[in-house]
Amino acid sequence: MATEAHAAEGATGYIVHHLTPLSVGEGFWTLHLDTLFFSAVLGGLFIWFFKMAAERATSDVPGLVQNFAEMMIEFVDSQVKDSFHGKSELIAPLALTIFCWVFLFNFMDLFPVDLLPMIGSMMGIEYLRVVPSTDLNATFAMSISVFFLIIFYSIKVKGPWGFAKELMFQPFGPWLLPFNLLLKLVEELAKPISLALRLFGNLYAGELIFILIALLPWAIQPALSFPWAIFHILIITLQAFIFMVLTIVYLSMAHEDH
Repeated sequence: MATEAHAAEGATGYIVHHLTPLSVGEGFWTLHLDTLFFSAVLGGLFIWFFKMAAERATSDVPGLVQNFAEMMIEFVDSQVKDSFHGKSELIAPLALTIFCWVFLFNFMDLFPVDLLPMIGSMMGIEYLRVVPSTDLNATFAMSISVFFLIIFYSIKVKGPWGFAKELMFQPFGPWLLPFNLLLKLVEELAKPISLALRLFGNLYAGELIFILIALLPWAIQPALSFPWAIFHILIITLQAFIFMVLTIVYLSMAHEDH
């Protein structure tokens, strides 16, 4: 539902207000404090839940927490076995972390758009954007982390010279070295860019639709917000799944030694 500020600042001001982050600093060194806060809280929630599940694990009849944790681990493990063809003890925990963390990022989109910002305003916080994946900085931070892992494992598995040869001599051989290098650089840089923009674009659009629904009259809002929320559950799950699977695939490609 739209707050009273909507009446004062108009629809455009209301939308801009909701999509403006709580930030400090200027230029390159600007920090989005709301993104950092909610990312840390949701990451801590993920760690706490699985730590609790591990501590309560039993060989007897498992509880709901253990069942859910085991289901998630088996789900991610099956995806890793299907897509990753190398040997690494990092990939499965990384995939589980990415899926759960991104899903929790996205799940924040299901909170009423005015609820947390209104609580923040009571605490003197003017701006509060509560969905980390609607911040391009957050999605790029995750995708660049994956990109660094891709480069690390490419060099580790293939060796520095093997990785350099892959950059310079594939796919058209040494006679087209500049063209090979250009194609390979575009291919590698496209991986983190596509990961970041896909997640950001889908969640930003979803959040914008929730905000637009909140601008409608009260009588119309429930008829639109509830169906969109149900549909959005599929979107947030799918985006977390895609981010995880592409990460697994990219790291599998990095482990392939030709």
